[in-house]
This record gives sequence, structure tokens and C-alpha cells, in this order.
Amino acid sequence: MSRPEATEYGAHYQEYIAQVPDGDIQELLRIQLKATTELLHPLTEEQALFRYAEGKWSLKEVLGHVTDTERVLSYRLLCIARGDQTPSPSMDEHLYVSGAKFDDLPLTSLLAEFAAVRQATLTLLVGLRPEAWLRQGTAADCNTSVRALAYIIAGHELHHVRVIQECYLAVQP
Repeated sequence: MSRPEATEYGAHYQEYIAQVPDGDIQELLRIQLKATTELLHPLTEEQALFRYAEGKWSLKEVLGHVTDTERVLSYRLLCIARGDQTPSPSMDEHLYVSGAKFDDLPLTSLLAEFAAVRQATLTLLVGLRPEAWLRQGTAADCNTSVRALAYIIAGHELHHVRVIQECYLAVQP
């Protein structure tokens, strides 16, 4: 699967797609699942509640956000892959995080949910016919392709893992 063209996604997703290395996108998503789980699994509940600055999300909230965003992006991917041309609305990430109360959940539960959502995404991608990858529709007021959504999922996680490593894990007491 080749990288999506710039005409296949909104400009605000360029940052995410640019972070995705060349190669098999499905294999990268599998590798990410293992790497992110291994990165966060050893943390204590106290460490997972860490916020690196006032008003920033906790590590649990970041993980919950990554999971919720993947769930939404995968749904958009499913709709477009199946030929549904109904525009998908934007999501308010802050509303999703505040409505979820991720800090009240055990880190192990959040990691299990992340793994389940990622596995569902991978299962969906494996079943796509070649022509479905190129289908386009409207998501969050932007023309978007199925393959772009797969890359956005990967790039979004890469972005947040980098933030976790630089702003959370590198500075935790």
C-alpha cells in the first residue's frame, strides 16, 4: 500500500502522515500495538495519573484519547471503504476525554481497550479489497481516503507516543 497523496486528506493531518515511515502500514500498526503496550504497561497507577503541566491530560487520558480517536477514525474508514458517502462529523477530543473519566479506570483496563480497538482496526484492514483502499469520502469536512485514514491512525499514535516519551516519561519524578 503506497502512501496517500496530499489530495486524500485535510492539510491538518499532514503532521501525522509525515511521521509514518515507508513500508507496510498494517505491519506498522501491529508493531505500534506491541511497542505502545510495552512502553506503558510497566507504569504504576500513580505514574499513569501524571500530568506534565497544569491543564494537560494525564497519561491515562492520553491513552484514552488515542484509543477513542482510533475508534472514530476506524469507523470513518469503514464507512468510506464500504462506499457510504454520508459525511462524518468532526470530533471534539476534549469532550471525549472529559466525558470518559479515564483517570478513574485502571491502566490495565485502558491498555486492554487500546489493544482491542487496535486489533479491530487490523482485522478491518486485512479484509479490505484493494479497490477499497482508494475510496474517498468526507470526514470532518475534508475529502479523505481509506488509506489516508490508516496512515492518520498510525501517525496520530506516533505523535502521542513521542509526546509521552518527551513530556511525560522523561520528566516524571
